[in-house]
Amino acid sequence: MVNNSINFEITNKTKSTLSGVSFDKIKEAALGKKYNLSLVFIGERRSRTLNKNYRGKDKPTNILSFTLDKNEGEIFITLEKAKKEAKQFGRNFKNFVAFLFIHGLMHLKGFDHGSRMEEAEEKLRRQFGI
Repeated sequence: MVNNSINFEITNKTKSTLSGVSFDKIKEAALGKKYNLSLVFIGERRSRTLNKNYRGKDKPTNILSFTLDKNEGEIFITLEKAKKEAKQFGRNFKNFVAFLFIHGLMHLKGFDHGSRMEEAEEKLRRQFGI
């Protein structure tokens, strides 16, 4: 699945499907039109490998975000993990994936975990009904 929006590409490396989330509009609201973003949906095996290689944690994670340049980044979302965790967060699967996406965007924007990041996330979640 590829979104042909300028500066935004979505790749699904899993057998799961996900539709109905305006990833391109959320990306634009968070990072602007000029930011180049790649969103990749991956399985737990790939997630574990990336998490081990880049964060030193030998386990899959729900989301990873990587800043490549001032105006370029990548987000990897593990759909299997998101599916398992959605109920723990009181969200349906699609809503939780959008929630994770916003979280990753805030990291690409330069935020670290904390109250400022939570406020910025909440603003976007309200804007998009997430």
